[in-house]
Formats: sequence, C-alpha cells, structure tokens
Amino acid sequence: MVKKDTDKRIGQLVGYIRVSTLDQNTSRQEEQLQGFNLDELFTDHASGKDTERPQLQAALKHLRKGDTLIVHSMDRLARNLDDLRRLVKEQTGKGIAVQFIKESLTFTGDDSPMSTLLLSMMGAFAEFERSLIKERQREGIAIAKKGGKYAGRKPTLNAEKVAELLAKDEANGQKNRAGLARELGISRETLYQYINKAKESPVTTKTD
Repeated sequence: MVKKDTDKRIGQLVGYIRVSTLDQNTSRQEEQLQGFNLDELFTDHASGKDTERPQLQAALKHLRKGDTLIVHSMDRLARNLDDLRRLVKEQTGKGIAVQFIKESLTFTGDDSPMSTLLLSMMGAFAEFERSLIKERQREGIAIAKKGGKYAGRKPTLNAEKVAELLAKDEANGQKNRAGLARELGISRETLYQYINKAKESPVTTKTD
C-alpha cells in the first residue's frame, strides 16, 4: 500500500491495482492511475479467482462514504461476473463510487437501469474473453502434444539456483518466502513448487 499525506479524510480517491503473480509488472496500471492524484493506492500480487486478496480487502476496509475506488479495468477488480456485480453493489450501497478507467464507466449507486445493464454486459464479455483465451491455450497444447512438440514449461531455475533457493529458505527459517521469490525472479507459486518437489526428491550435494 502506498499512502499519501492528506489533511482531509472525506472524498478520497483510492486506487487499486492487481497483477496475477509476483513477477508481473504493475507499471501499465500505475501509469493509468497517475493522473488521478490518488490519496491511497493498494496493490495485490494475487490471482483474481476470488475476492480474498489482502490488499483488496484492505482497500475495501479503508473506503468510506464519499470516496471513489478507481481501478484500471473490470477484470482487475474481479475475474467473474458474480464477484464484480457484488463488489460494485456493496460499495455503491455505502455511498462509494467505483470507477473503471478502461471501460470509461463510473458507478455511484444512483445508476440508471442502462448503467446496471452495461456493468453486467461488459463484465460478462471480459469473463467470456478469458474463457476463450484459456480454451485456445488448451487447444494449442493438445495439438502440440499430438505432434510430439510439447514438452511442458521449462524449469525457470537450474539445479544450482534450486539448491540456492533451498539453502536460503532453510536459512530464513522458511519465512519471508515472498521476498525470496522476488529475489530469484520467480513467482511465489513457482517457489513453492520447487520446495515441494525437493521434499519429494531431496537434493543431494557433492562433497570433496
């Protein structure tokens, strides 16, 4: 969370950014939000599969009547239509406006039936688009496997880096794994995959 010093609490502009993993860049969303002179900015490095994201929950807890929540696009706030509509309805019901930059839409709670319809339609389109992308990815993998050209994702770290990861994790007492993932340039999910794989097949090191 980035905080800006303010004298007044009423009518704040609160930004929210989400990227899926620790190694994704937030700069594109940050650029979109720069012109709003935000009072607060909350950033999640987490999947949007549900709304239980630490910084999203912190943002929702921070918001008060008269504030405006500003998000780059609908799919950054929620990955499915039900969550999107619920979040917008809950916030506008508290007197909080919700603004989406990409879609050029702002919801205030006094919205017309057309605005409500637009929220549902555009949220549904975004969800449908994600489904199509995943389907094309699955089809491409299936075709590649059939042609014997798919070997899966290559490991991000070589054996030496994996050993370094395990040693540092042990030295840290298995704490601050998010920081370790950032240091190694991998996602936290990938880090856990290496650790779990090492538990199944312990790494042995050569000694002179």
